[in-house]
Amino acid sequence: GHRPDAATARAIFAAANARLAPYQKIRRLAFAALPKTISGKIRRAELRADERRRHARGERAEAEFWLDEL
Repeated sequence: GHRPDAATARAIFAAANARLAPYQKIRRLAFAALPKTISGKIRRAELRADERRRHARGERAEAEFWLDEL
């Protein structure tokens, strides 16, 4: 029920940084619907392919936030 905006991303980054060790720090956060199979498993191959495609084009996901930019 939360909106994928910068304020929500800041709150998630702050909560994660307060609870995680420095080497576990989250640097990038993307809000997106996950592609799933009929049985409900996440299609990781599809996620990797989308990430490679975006990286090759130099694009970002629609609701993607980076820690150093907030």
